[in-house]
Amino acid sequence: MTNHLSPPDRSPVTSSGPVRHTGRHARMATIGIALVTLALPLLISASAPAHTTDTEPAFPPGSLLHEGYDAFTRGAFEQAAEIWQQAVRSHHEAGQVVEESDARMALARAYLSLGFHSRAAQTLDVAVVLTQGKDHSRQAAAMELLGQAYLAGGQTDAALETLQQARQLASEADNQIRLASIAHSLAAVQNTLKQDQEASASYAEARRLAASVHADTLLATSTINGGKVALRLGEWHEARRLFDEALPLVQGFPDSHDKAYDLISIGLGFESLQAHLPDTGRRLHRQAAEVLEAAGHVANSVGDVRAASYALGHRGHLYELDGRYDETLLLTRLALGYAQQVHAPESLYQWEWQLGRVLRAQDKIDQAILSYQRAADLVQTLRPEMAAGTALAGASFREASGRLYFELADLLLQRSGSTATRDEAQPYLIKARDAIELFKTAELRDYFADECVDAFQTHHTKLEDVSRQAAILYPIILPDRTELLVSLPDGMHRITVTIGQEELKQEALAFRRLLQKETTREYLRKGQRLYDLLLRPLEPEFAKFDINTLVIVPDGPLRMIPFSALHDGKQFLIAKYAVATTPGLNLTDPKPLSRERIEVLSAGLTESVQGFPALPNAAGELEAISGLYKTHRLLNQDFRVPQLERQMKEHPFTIVHIASHGKFEREVKNSFLLTFDEKLTMDRLSQVVGYFRFRDQPLELLTLSACQTAAGDDRAALGLAGIAIKAGARSALATLWFVNDEASSALVVEFYRQLKDPALSKAQALRQAQLKVMENPDFQHPIYWAPFLLLNNWL
Repeated sequence: MTNHLSPPDRSPVTSSGPVRHTGRHARMATIGIALVTLALPLLISASAPAHTTDTEPAFPPGSLLHEGYDAFTRGAFEQAAEIWQQAVRSHHEAGQVVEESDARMALARAYLSLGFHSRAAQTLDVAVVLTQGKDHSRQAAAMELLGQAYLAGGQTDAALETLQQARQLASEADNQIRLASIAHSLAAVQNTLKQDQEASASYAEARRLAASVHADTLLATSTINGGKVALRLGEWHEARRLFDEALPLVQGFPDSHDKAYDLISIGLGFESLQAHLPDTGRRLHRQAAEVLEAAGHVANSVGDVRAASYALGHRGHLYELDGRYDETLLLTRLALGYAQQVHAPESLYQWEWQLGRVLRAQDKIDQAILSYQRAADLVQTLRPEMAAGTALAGASFREASGRLYFELADLLLQRSGSTATRDEAQPYLIKARDAIELFKTAELRDYFADECVDAFQTHHTKLEDVSRQAAILYPIILPDRTELLVSLPDGMHRITVTIGQEELKQEALAFRRLLQKETTREYLRKGQRLYDLLLRPLEPEFAKFDINTLVIVPDGPLRMIPFSALHDGKQFLIAKYAVATTPGLNLTDPKPLSRERIEVLSAGLTESVQGFPALPNAAGELEAISGLYKTHRLLNQDFRVPQLERQMKEHPFTIVHIASHGKFEREVKNSFLLTFDEKLTMDRLSQVVGYFRFRDQPLELLTLSACQTAAGDDRAALGLAGIAIKAGARSALATLWFVNDEASSALVVEFYRQLKDPALSKAQALRQAQLKVMENPDFQHPIYWAPFLLLNNWL
């Protein structure tokens, strides 16, 4: 399996390179580059007659627009942006509306190539206004680029809507080139949405239209991207046919930035086909090497150092696949040198990673660790806007970016095992955990598309020093095994469990599914199996200390299960320990809850609204809470976002309690909390609760007593785990699945009652509440008490 991803799809509006950024949106900042160069002249000459090809720029020679275009086609995006900024100012001051709109579209393409999708969108908003009602072709061009900027920022709905409007304008203008280009852009959105059949059809439509008007650049790029979709569909012979068709077209183009990246894309396409067409595998391997070598020559001829770096690095990867490590090292180091010349961390990290893999294969572990560490450090330097979308369309953030961090952790764990003493192993264990912490922070940032998750890191405290009665369990799930890192008062312990990622995922899914079957005790077998894997090996260490709390930092599929329901054959885990969950150690602000002057805002719905069932016990729940603490209540019609926001502004609440339906889905845009008349999105929740971030004391606790996560989806569970961080609260109490209204109310009221005891932490208060509910014969099954999770700060 290759560790390198092919270049992003080059939309009709661009030729893009194999830039593979990683970071906040696991969607496509590199689509920004991918959607920018292919039909640069096409977008520039928005109102050109249909017979104008997409390789003929329409900028007047000697103009700033033409000067920027020359820089752009060399891959000098920063220089092009500076020149086009001058052009925008010049034409704006001269009152030249058409020329200003063209300059803004050109500048937006440079911004997209640099990963600045927000800047591109702002620039294009003005271009759309300038062209509105004057020139349908130009307006369609501006709106197509705006759709691409939305896509680069992960806003697929806005991208689709904008591109459809652009298509209508192009159709009214009978601009066939523009229609072909928009078909290609729509295919890029469909790629992102994993709509491969639709994307394939759209690329075919783009090819048909491009061929009819002799738009050869667009024809070539839509053929290449059609081949990529065929690869994902498993249509190997069709992919081979499309790549073969594209190659002579591209070879006939003048040398340029676009041509270099087209050749790289074709070379990587041939590489991907090797395993699937074994009869021609060696020939494909040779072809891939030849095409990548040709891409390097083109890049050098136009002075495109970035493209030269990619061509060399990907050729090196071909040798890596063959086990020809000396050649791989030579080419990879040359690729590194080129990437350093242009200060391109988005490619530097790839080649450091590749270097590390080869050194690992040569059993040079210490050198490999250094290369991996440099790669991980480089990823952290990438701008969030650039750091999106390095993956094949539709790949998850974990699939796209996680492997680097987990491979680094694996190397560090191996190195720890070769040390002579436990003390010598400690630094490697800590570095392994730190590597996964970097990934967890980036993954949560990606899920919420929000940099706020970094806020707590500014006052990071070592959790091992917070409490000597808490054990921190940090599972690291690797393809072939699971490593348990456990922090105890005497340091960190490492225990290896021989269960790999896929098997553990199946065990966790089965346990979660059986827990939600109220009429059976089938969950016990799976609960005992997971206990034996994850906790029984730790019992001898726990026995040495007076441990009363387990803090779990779950990863992947383990986020979907309540650890409190694991069973040792005699009793549930919750009978032995308080259990808390945190999405990452660096994301936790470990300060005890101050019991003085606790003030609660409670909100809830007892009525059925927006198609969701009533929660009749919510009124009693809120009433009981008001009997324990000073409380402000918003019930039913009073529970609306404006009222919630006003209360937040006016009162320094310690706790916000919401007894209403909530859902956490794979995509954060589909996650919400239900108010009386609308759905409160996670972004809106962050804004409403976020007032506390500007006060001396943040919100201590956010309770969501009737929420649920999408079953079997660990990314949805990630959203639940991060809700406290997103909302700016130190802790959250929330449920993995919807709980019987009566049981839920009984448990949360008991939790608040226990919380009044200053001798108890929040995690211990939850444990006491769960044990109390279990005393009721009707609620002994874990379906009623297990889904309650104490998230983040457990003190």
